[in-house]
Amino acid sequence: MKCGMQAWPLVVPRLIDHAARNFGATQIVTLREDGSLDRSNWHDVQRHAKQLAHALQRYGIRPGDRVATLAWNTRHHLECLYGIAGVGAIAHTVNPRLFSEQIVHIINDAEDRILFIDPSFVDLVAALAAQLPTLEMVVIFGSPKEPAGDMPFPVQDYTTFISAGDVEFPWFEADETAACGLCYTSGTTGRPKGVLYGHRSTVLHAMAAVAPDALHLSASSCALPVVPMYHANAWGLPYAAALAGAKLVLAGGHFDPPTLRRLIVEERVTMTAAVPTIWTAMLHHLDKVGENLGALERVVIGGSAAPRSMIETFQKRFGIVVAHAWGMTETSPLGTVASLGHSAQNLTGDEKLDLLCKQGKPIFGVELEIVSDDGVPKQCDGISFGKLLARGPWIVDHYFKQKAHSAIDGAGWFDTGDIATIDAHAFMQITDRAKDLIKSGGEWISSIELENAANGCPGVIEAAVIGIPHDKWDERPLLIIVREPGSAIEVLEIIDHLSSKVAKWWLPERVEFVDALPHTATGKIDKVSLRKNFAS
Repeated sequence: MKCGMQAWPLVVPRLIDHAARNFGATQIVTLREDGSLDRSNWHDVQRHAKQLAHALQRYGIRPGDRVATLAWNTRHHLECLYGIAGVGAIAHTVNPRLFSEQIVHIINDAEDRILFIDPSFVDLVAALAAQLPTLEMVVIFGSPKEPAGDMPFPVQDYTTFISAGDVEFPWFEADETAACGLCYTSGTTGRPKGVLYGHRSTVLHAMAAVAPDALHLSASSCALPVVPMYHANAWGLPYAAALAGAKLVLAGGHFDPPTLRRLIVEERVTMTAAVPTIWTAMLHHLDKVGENLGALERVVIGGSAAPRSMIETFQKRFGIVVAHAWGMTETSPLGTVASLGHSAQNLTGDEKLDLLCKQGKPIFGVELEIVSDDGVPKQCDGISFGKLLARGPWIVDHYFKQKAHSAIDGAGWFDTGDIATIDAHAFMQITDRAKDLIKSGGEWISSIELENAANGCPGVIEAAVIGIPHDKWDERPLLIIVREPGSAIEVLEIIDHLSSKVAKWWLPERVEFVDALPHTATGKIDKVSLRKNFAS
């Protein structure tokens, strides 16, 4: 017997309609390239998104067509996410920090027809244009500072493109299982692969993301996603903020601590999300200038492990809750968030911090399991580690154009490529990527755990660990350190610090000092480059 409830399709345009109808005057603030502020609201964003959808339909964009963006976090980019989905097309967010060859590959693989770009990317697109045969038009958010080289397709400004569109345009009635977004993996080990997000999966992800133990968003929140929209749709924040009716602050291409801190304080931001490198720089800046972070209450840290010292500093010095999170492009991306429940109430302060340093519990909609190499489930004792598997309604089933090659096993589990433990509190902790574990004398060393210990050493601003060949032990860890400005910390001091944090046989074979570490297009430490650089 079927239920007696309405079959209300879970589609992305309903999110922006909800925000416009119930929170229309709530601000959307964008920091422009010139430093000025653009103030809009959910009502205007919905109207412009409808104009955009109508303009796309008039141009000839049809359901299922791919329309790309190459842009920072701005109001225009936000309008694109809704307008493209609202005409039944697929919004493909392109990461400008990929190599040029990778950008060409993903635009061609997606067969994008139109590309929306920020003025700062005009020269990049002009240089690649001859290699992009499927592109028919480029639309620029504003005007470039100066004309770029000739492009083999029409170029139009955004305002002109949408001006003929109808603000009352009816959204395309998409099936909730239809695709609405496309994001490619960062491709650090091979060519990037496309992950197709659906209307239903996106709405469900947004509904789970706003929960108190996840992103903790409400109509009284002010969210600043530092993580770019081209990183799995800014971790779903453009959709979650609309669902909650929250104020949204968008920093454009500005990632420097003074600018971000000014936005956080002046716009009374209550929550923000970014990779650890952003917060490393921010905490160093705050140490130097002696400032605080205003009304900020919650910092979501993901992309790579947050050092214990960082979580502790936010809590003890600023009274800010750190929500340590885990996810990936293939998980839309939220999978787990570290938040303390009843089972942790009787723990000591240090024991609670131990839990918050883990990647946390699965949010509703995500199931996790750890298994051995031969697929046998491992114990959830916080010690036994294995391959991390995930499944759920916003977890990848197959990659774009690879439907015949499932990304999951017969039971629906997706192998994340991470190695993890799960403890008695159901907290998951990434011990390493499978390819980054160091096998020394037949035993495993976690590069992540060693990095986190080193990051807590006074005078260290960033650390990376890779395995180097060893005649006797197969591999030994090499620790690569970036000193804080003005620090003269030496090898023996670092080893002494680590000696009380990790097992003796984990101590690095060598320590090297560098001015900066290479990072991938998603802000993670680029260990592929490090292995090449330190191959000898």
